[in-house]
Amino acid sequence: MTAIAARPVECAASSTARGLPAWVYNHPEMTRLELERILKPSWQIVCHLSQIPRAGDYVTFQLGTDSVIVLRDAQGAVQALRNVCRHRGTRLLEGSGKCLGRITCPYHGWSYRYDGSLLATPARDSFPDLDLRQYGLDAVRMELALGFVWVCLGTDPPPPPSQVWAPMLEELAPYRFEELVPTQPFYIEHWDVDWKIAMDNYLESYHVPVGHPGLNRLFKPDYEDQYGSGPIARGISWMRPTPSSRWSERLYQHYVAEVTAPYLPEPQRRSWRFYSCLPNLGIDVMPEQIDFFQVLPLGAGKTLVRGAAFGRSDERREMRLIRWLGNRINMQVNREDRLLCERLQRGIADSSYRPGPLSTIETWMHQFHDLLRARIPEAQLPQAPARFA
Repeated sequence: MTAIAARPVECAASSTARGLPAWVYNHPEMTRLELERILKPSWQIVCHLSQIPRAGDYVTFQLGTDSVIVLRDAQGAVQALRNVCRHRGTRLLEGSGKCLGRITCPYHGWSYRYDGSLLATPARDSFPDLDLRQYGLDAVRMELALGFVWVCLGTDPPPPPSQVWAPMLEELAPYRFEELVPTQPFYIEHWDVDWKIAMDNYLESYHVPVGHPGLNRLFKPDYEDQYGSGPIARGISWMRPTPSSRWSERLYQHYVAEVTAPYLPEPQRRSWRFYSCLPNLGIDVMPEQIDFFQVLPLGAGKTLVRGAAFGRSDERREMRLIRWLGNRINMQVNREDRLLCERLQRGIADSSYRPGPLSTIETWMHQFHDLLRARIPEAQLPQAPARFA
């Protein structure tokens, strides 16, 4: 990550790793600084290439107040453009869909080619000195990696995804990310938690035995089988040989290796793999499908979780069953995580709360906190500075 200059602050040194102070998780000035110093200068997934297969297909992505369009042009290339009309700033597109031949502003009808160049304006004679060439949509920095379209809204981007993920490519190769297709549409959830609490939760497996009894029935703890490279951390959960006491988990255990045998080596058929990429991305890799999600701030103490799932093109009845079972398990885990995070958000608001010591199993969360402290040194203070008031 590229360092960003910030005002130095004084803080007490400590040899014991501790969590962030409570105020950091519910302060509008922190959210503003996190967007500007951490999230905008990072690479964000907009979509998988398979979600924009034909000319005119598009997906939009919003980070803070900024919005991006990613779409396929008539030559098959991918374009990334600012989602702002050059006339008076109207948001051009919402969600995902298809543009028929051009991008047209819904307010005054200015229209743009797929490459962002301005094509036409209604009542052209009312703009006597207008040079269409000067009013195209602004391009956004973009890279294609792992089958995904990534964008960066910062002026000083960190190393690109292709470089950051290079150490993981060999172990990800059997899953053939580039060839996957959507198995579920995009989902959007709104959580009553700060985005950092949601990311903290994903970065540590210490809570799994207590917080996720289903995962604990299915898998051995992944405390020892972890690996990190730069902003990426990976944990592997290995399937238990003992059948679960729950019918859906037991069926999944029994059939998943057999159903995915044509595609994957044996170790990948009996493990789930969890990849986090700072500051706000998670990629879950299961034998039958993969998913990604992002945690995005909606303001202090509010988070939007955005994601989608993908798998090989496989219409076998057995594969549909395994994906249904896997989704059932994952949905329960997601509900548990949301409840736990919301309880934590409420708990740290208690006036008696003081950050406690962190376990060595919470190493990746500590790394995330170090990033926050480096970019926003005020996060080291026990109370919000007076200038944040």
